[in-house]
Amino acid sequence: QPAGPVPSDCTSTMNATMTASVSARVPAGIRARANTATRSSAATGPAATAGARPMGSPPFAPRARPAAGLRLVSAPGNSAVGSRARCVETRASSTAAAPNPDASKPADDKVGIFAILRAQLFYLFTFTLALPLFASMVVMFPFVYLTDKYRRNALSFVNDVWATVSTSLFCPIEVVGREHLPSVETPAVYVANHASYLDIYSLFHLRRPFKFISKVSNFIIPIIGWSMYMTGHIALKRTDRKSQMKTLKDCRELLQNDCSVLFFPEGTRSADGTMADFKKGAFSVAAKENALVVPVTLVNCSKVMKNGREWAMRSVPGGIKVVVHPPIRSTNADELCEKSFNTIKETLVQYS
Repeated sequence: QPAGPVPSDCTSTMNATMTASVSARVPAGIRARANTATRSSAATGPAATAGARPMGSPPFAPRARPAAGLRLVSAPGNSAVGSRARCVETRASSTAAAPNPDASKPADDKVGIFAILRAQLFYLFTFTLALPLFASMVVMFPFVYLTDKYRRNALSFVNDVWATVSTSLFCPIEVVGREHLPSVETPAVYVANHASYLDIYSLFHLRRPFKFISKVSNFIIPIIGWSMYMTGHIALKRTDRKSQMKTLKDCRELLQNDCSVLFFPEGTRSADGTMADFKKGAFSVAAKENALVVPVTLVNCSKVMKNGREWAMRSVPGGIKVVVHPPIRSTNADELCEKSFNTIKETLVQYS
């Protein structure tokens, strides 16, 4: 081995010999592709090979995977630095916003055996109580229909008794702001949030002869549905546009004959207790008839009996509260809708 540096001509000779030896062992097709890649790299310059694999690294190195809970977010311009920064920010925010799944389950989703038993006893009692009351309604109906076709005060009173007695043994219901209620003779549009099967039971505690809107299938339920029909409540086919228009027309006719109506402006029960946007139908009726609108907030109904879990009836401190707000009047349906929505929403937040 020479003690000094290797002459350049010797180095060139050694490189040429090694290249020829390697080339002899590489198939012609692979050599052609390699030569093409070399020429392309030389033509495009260093910028084209900036992302090339370094010498000595394995040809198929495994790609690094993000840790659990880490979501990769591509930054604009495909910048490696930008992607990494966005990735770290996302991981930090995800860690803070995503607690343990077991700890994230709300406490009210846990149903005890006593809640299930309470619900079964409630249904048994309310149905048993409905039997003699229904018999009395059958006797009264012809006379009430002839003398009080629209309000049917006597039949509404039976409804009130049924709901009040049924709930008194299982869940306390308190009416707050009863002084805001219009007189029995004053026609009004009552609007309330809708989140539970117990909403109607709670609203009957107002002791006002209003007529509420319910889907057609409820009217064929034995005893309960037949009682609704005799009392004069309004049947609705939700998917039928003609039925919807007829329902609004019937409500206007009731108001014109000094009878109050009740709407759930959300259109259906809330799935999780969160109040949805209001539909404008109820407020259009009130605006056209220049009738009073009475917002009513139902508090804790969904906590006592959650929508979709009618087989369980929980005991909630303070029970259910029916909060009656001061009546409002306007010929502008949008104004009535906005005021009612805000009033009910704020009260729900206040009691939450």
